[in-house]
Amino acid sequence: MTFGSVISCSSLMTTMPERRALESGDRLVVKIGSSSLAQRGGGIDPAAIGRIADHVCAQWELGHPTVLVTSGAVAAGSPALGGRPTELAGLQVAAAVGQVRLMERYGHAFSERGWVAGQVLLTKDILASRSQYLHARSALDRMLSIGVIPIVNENDTVAVEELRLGDNDRLAALVSHLVGAELLVLLTDTNGIYRNDPRKVDDAELLDAVRHTDEVLDEVARGGKGPLGSGGVATKVAAARMAAWSGVPTIIALAAEEDVVLRAARGEDVGTWVAPHHRSLSARKLWIAFGQPASGRITVDAGAADALCHRGSSLLAVGVVGCTGEFGHGDAVEVYTDDGAMIAKGVTAMDAIRTAAVMGRRTTELAEGDSLVIHRDNLVVLSG
Repeated sequence: MTFGSVISCSSLMTTMPERRALESGDRLVVKIGSSSLAQRGGGIDPAAIGRIADHVCAQWELGHPTVLVTSGAVAAGSPALGGRPTELAGLQVAAAVGQVRLMERYGHAFSERGWVAGQVLLTKDILASRSQYLHARSALDRMLSIGVIPIVNENDTVAVEELRLGDNDRLAALVSHLVGAELLVLLTDTNGIYRNDPRKVDDAELLDAVRHTDEVLDEVARGGKGPLGSGGVATKVAAARMAAWSGVPTIIALAAEEDVVLRAARGEDVGTWVAPHHRSLSARKLWIAFGQPASGRITVDAGAADALCHRGSSLLAVGVVGCTGEFGHGDAVEVYTDDGAMIAKGVTAMDAIRTAAVMGRRTTELAEGDSLVIHRDNLVVLSG
């Protein structure tokens, strides 16, 4: 999924927002992946846990309340099961066993450094429910206000989809919005995002600074998993773009680099900086855009696309040329142009059956109120 129009990197550098140092009280979200925590032969490397604990505690001591989003539950639990399972049920068991071991390691590491940590397990269902979304935000706010370090992970034990390492990148972006963070740091096993795969190209170019709309991000994301751990570069790009729409800049950097989080928080030149959008969406629209999973897809013609993107219009039946999925009234859907570009996401005013029945018809041909597919107050334009 690509958010935003495509803009060339070279045309942006003159207006690229500069990195800045965090100020006292600014919140920070740090995410570390399984590839940066795992040790050779399986399991979690205690030294890696110690390093990330040092990074997080240092930020708290500098006055930057920090949330840690961590992967690694499956990696931590697999050795006890004789190796990493391949089927869903086995992965869920590994996550259940590993979550205990992982939190035990983290709890001990933070306690040794004089801090209290608390576990927060989230699922897509929680983030898809507006009320639960607000409860999660309140809980995180309270933890940060009283000095408890939140350690966030997706609840892989009860996940209904296949577990994919790297999903926590997107989770970290959502958490950045939940807590009002000023910076998201994604720690991985390379120095940042490269234009070419550094495993295959000796002089691969490290991208120092890009906008979330830069076409080079589309290019590297299409390259597959790439060198950025199990989740791959695509999940890092998606997370950075999600954070950008929250007004949060993202830094993708090497987990093993000394003082990497400290340097990022100081605004120093480390990793790949993904600049935020020039304006952030409201909390409600951010929830529509990124907290609520899409249940379907609506395709619109060129006229409707122009009206949505440039005139702040609602989506009417006359502009709809297709719909897929079994969405109901009040579900979220993605809006695409007829040439396959995603331009918006919104909450529907009618279900899929009704949408299919009225699409392409003028307002004058329908009963009053039957032409509104998505009201503009429930629509988030993600292009341009």
